[in-house]
Amino acid sequence: MTKRNKIIYWVATLWLALGMTATGIVQILQIKEEVDMMAHLGYPLYFLVILGVWKLLGVIAILIPKFPLLKEWAYAGFFFAMSGAIISHFAKGDEAIAYFGPTLLLVLTVLSWYFRPADRKTISV
Repeated sequence: MTKRNKIIYWVATLWLALGMTATGIVQILQIKEEVDMMAHLGYPLYFLVILGVWKLLGVIAILIPKFPLLKEWAYAGFFFAMSGAIISHFAKGDEAIAYFGPTLLLVLTVLSWYFRPADRKTISV
């Protein structure tokens, strides 16, 4: 792995971890803005806690060494959650600003996954 790729990986991964941790905590605590957004999008309130807990577990999975299969699942979960958020905002006809957070986290997810070191990848058979 080149130095450039390692830098891209760690910058993307740390920003991704920060973003997912922050949004996960806000969702678990059911901050008013998140509650209002969930209601606007048509999702039940308990969905916030589920998303928040899974985000925090996903952050742990991508940051700890080893466990490459677990990391793949975490990246997939982040991808589905963020692409689902984008689609949900699109379905509701939300303004462009609503897309910024989930799109940024989706891009960081893809960058972190793509540039991850070999010891963090699953081995193909």
